[in-house]
Amino acid sequence: MLRNSSLVRCGTAVAAILVLCAAAREPAPPDWKRGAVCYEIFVRSFYDSDGDGIGDLNGVTQKLDYINDGNPSSTRALGARCIWLMPVDASPSYHGYDVKNYYRVNPEYGTNADFKRLMAAAHQRGIHVLVDLVLNHASSEHPYFKEALHDPASPHRNWFRFSPTKPDIKGPWGQEVWHKSPERDEYYYGLFTAEMPDLNYENPAVKQEATNVARFWLDSMGVDGFRLDAVPYLVEEGTKLDHTAGTHAVLRDFARDVRTISPAAYTIGEVWDSIGAQLPYYPDQLDAYFTFEASDAILDAVRSGLPNKLLAPFVRMQRTLPADRWSPFLRNHDQTRTMTALGGDMARAKLAATLLLTLPGLPYVYYGEELGMTGDKPDPRLRTPMQWTAGRAAGFSRGAVWEPLQSDSLTANVAVETADRGSLLNLYRRLIHLRSSNGALGEGELIPVTASSDAVTAYLRRDGTHVVLVVANLGAAPLQGVTISSGDGLLPPARYRATDLLGGGAAAALDVGAGGAMRAYTPLGTLAPMHAYVLEIR
Repeated sequence: MLRNSSLVRCGTAVAAILVLCAAAREPAPPDWKRGAVCYEIFVRSFYDSDGDGIGDLNGVTQKLDYINDGNPSSTRALGARCIWLMPVDASPSYHGYDVKNYYRVNPEYGTNADFKRLMAAAHQRGIHVLVDLVLNHASSEHPYFKEALHDPASPHRNWFRFSPTKPDIKGPWGQEVWHKSPERDEYYYGLFTAEMPDLNYENPAVKQEATNVARFWLDSMGVDGFRLDAVPYLVEEGTKLDHTAGTHAVLRDFARDVRTISPAAYTIGEVWDSIGAQLPYYPDQLDAYFTFEASDAILDAVRSGLPNKLLAPFVRMQRTLPADRWSPFLRNHDQTRTMTALGGDMARAKLAATLLLTLPGLPYVYYGEELGMTGDKPDPRLRTPMQWTAGRAAGFSRGAVWEPLQSDSLTANVAVETADRGSLLNLYRRLIHLRSSNGALGEGELIPVTASSDAVTAYLRRDGTHVVLVVANLGAAPLQGVTISSGDGLLPPARYRATDLLGGGAAAALDVGAGGAMRAYTPLGTLAPMHAYVLEIR
C-alpha cells in the first residue's frame, strides 16, 4: 500500500454466457456466474513465455484458449468462465502472499501493461478475472513497515501492531504470533509468520488504503473482482484472534466500497472453517466464500466409499443462500492435491470431479487438478509447474524451471490427455461444458433421493422442467439392481426417458405415478465401481 490512486476507470467487458432457453421478451443481462466454473492459477507455475523458468502474465495470456477460447461448443477448451490469479503484486517471496507494493505487478511476472493486455484478452473470451487481494498482512519488506520498525514516530507506526513486551498469546495452530523487532527491544504482531506483519484495521487510514488498493485494481487495471485471503483474522479483540465483530465490520465496509466503485465486481473470501463459522460472514459482507466443509465432504466420501455425509453440507448451503454465493472445490494451493490424497486412484479422481461439477454452488478448480497432477507438502510441491507436454520441462519453460516437476509429468499432461478420449482432462471438459449448457446442472435445485445400497449416492438437479439424476457408486465393487426412490411430488406423473449425458447411452425408462414419486426405479442393471452416471430425465 504505497499511494493513493485517482486513475480513470477502464470499461469492464461482460462475460459471454450460453443462453439456456429462448424467450420472446427482451432478455435480462447475462449473469456470468450461472452455470459457471472458475479456475485458480498460480502465475509462477502456469506458463513461462520468456524462458527464465518462472511463469508470467504473458504466459497466462498465451494459454487462455486452454481455459476458454470464447466458443461455448469448443471441445478443446475447459470452458471456465472466470480465473482467480493467486497474488500478482510485487513481493519478496515465491508465493506472493507478503506484498511489498500493492500497486505494481511482481516484476518476475511482467509489468502493469502486461496485466492489462491479459485483461483485454480474457474479456475477449468471456473470462472474468479475479485477483488475490492480501489485506490481512503486508510484507516485512513493505516500505511502511520498514519505516515503522525504524522510527517509532513514523506516521505509519499505527498501521501495524507493536508491544513493548511479548504478549502470552499463541496463534490458532499454536504458532508464535508476536515477533521480536530487529530494530529495538519490542515485538510486532504477525499471525502467519514474522515476514508477514498484520495490518491494523482499527486505524481508519488502513481501511481507507484497502479501498484505495481495490479502486486501483478495479479502475486502472480493469479486474472483475477479488479473492480475499485469510479474512477471519483481519481484526483481533484481546485474545480472540479470529471471527471478531471488528472483522465483520471491516468486511462490511470494504464490500460496500467495492460495490460503490464497481457495482458488478465480485468478491469471494477464504474462511477456512466449518459452515457454522462461515455463515456469520453473510448476508452483507463479501459476495461469496469458499465452502471447505462441502469440499471435504466430497473427498471423504470418495476416499471412504461411504456417501452418507456427502450431501448434507450442500443441502444446508442451498437452504441458506443462492448458489453463486458459496463455492465448493476439491483442493486448493494449500492442500494435498486430489490425486495424491486419493492414492493415485484415477477412478476415484474422476468420481470426485463428477460430484463436484454436478452439485450446486459456484465450483473452483485448481490448475492441474483436471490433469490429475500430484503434489503434497511442503507448499512449493503443491504449486509445481503446469504439465503441458511430455517434452523438456513439461512444455512449461525453455529454461530451468523454478521448482522441479512432479514425477508424473510424462503421463499427466495436457497433450497426452487431450489425445485420450477417456482421460480425466476430457472428463473435466465435458462436465464444465455440461454445467454451462444444462440449466438443471448449472442452477437447478438439489434434491437428495434414496438409493437401496449404502455405497450409492443419488440426487436430482431440477430447474423447472429440466431434470438431471446423478447416481454414483462409491464402492469398489459393481452393484446389481440398485433402486432409487423418493417422496411424493418429485416429478409430474408421466413416463420419462433417461439418457446418460456423459455418453453412456440410454438408461431404463422411469415411470412416475399419480403421487409424483420415484418408486424403486432401477436406472441401470449394473453400476460400475467408483463411477457416476449423469442421467437427463425427459
